[in-house]
Amino acid sequence: QVQLVESGGGLVQAGDSLRLSCAASGRTLSGYNMAWFRQATGKEREFVAAIARSGGTTYYADSVKGRFLISRDNAKNPVYLQMNSLKPEDTAAYYCAATQRSYYSSSHNSQYTYTDWGQGTQVTVSS
Repeated sequence: QVQLVESGGGLVQAGDSLRLSCAASGRTLSGYNMAWFRQATGKEREFVAAIARSGGTTYYADSVKGRFLISRDNAKNPVYLQMNSLKPEDTAAYYCAATQRSYYSSSHNSQYTYTDWGQGTQVTVSS
């Protein structure tokens, strides 16, 4: 089990950018496939982006494609989510998730693929 800690959330205006970070306490994330999910108030948790353990393959929800960028630095631990051109509908709690399971088919976008979760960081985008 790995303990994940997210940071970087905040209150911004539409069109602004934020960068979220996800780090593991006391270990690296190099052996994990990683993802970001988000959950808005009153809605179900939804997939945002994922990155394979090698860092060579990334996946995005259609709603964020072209605006968000997921990246990782396996030597330094964190996984990042760069969020540009933010919209009010991006307002949600953002969660980092990790798994040592290999991706298959579209498993990268299922919350049930991931075994470890952070506590979340709030992102609020005002119009």
